[in-house]
Amino acid sequence: MAENFHKKMPPLDAQEEAVLLHKATEPPFSGKFNDFFEEGIYICRQCGAELYPSSAKFHSGCGWPSFDECIYGNVSETPDADGMRTEIICAHCNGHLGHVFRGEGFTERNTRHCVNSLSLDFIPKKSTNNV
Repeated sequence: MAENFHKKMPPLDAQEEAVLLHKATEPPFSGKFNDFFEEGIYICRQCGAELYPSSAKFHSGCGWPSFDECIYGNVSETPDADGMRTEIICAHCNGHLGHVFRGEGFTERNTRHCVNSLSLDFIPKKSTNNV
């Protein structure tokens, strides 16, 4: 696993703690990153590990941010407690991110990481025009 932490993260608020630590799910279409498509990198809200490049984000219409690729080694998969889904967690801090689904045909990679916005933070791509 790559050690690629950007910054010390501020403490989690009650909603972020419910999702990241207690596996809650934010309501669909409520998260700040659902319809957000700027260039940059999505990081773990709890520990700052890089999780998803913005180039992997796509609009699935499911109500949560969707990605078809993660940064290798930074997102782990584990069977969900319901026995039917696969949970995705930050490989560095074990924070709950959401679930992964395969075979839906949304993208060529045929994978959808369905992620809670509350599990994420975003670092915009640095502008080369300000050099």
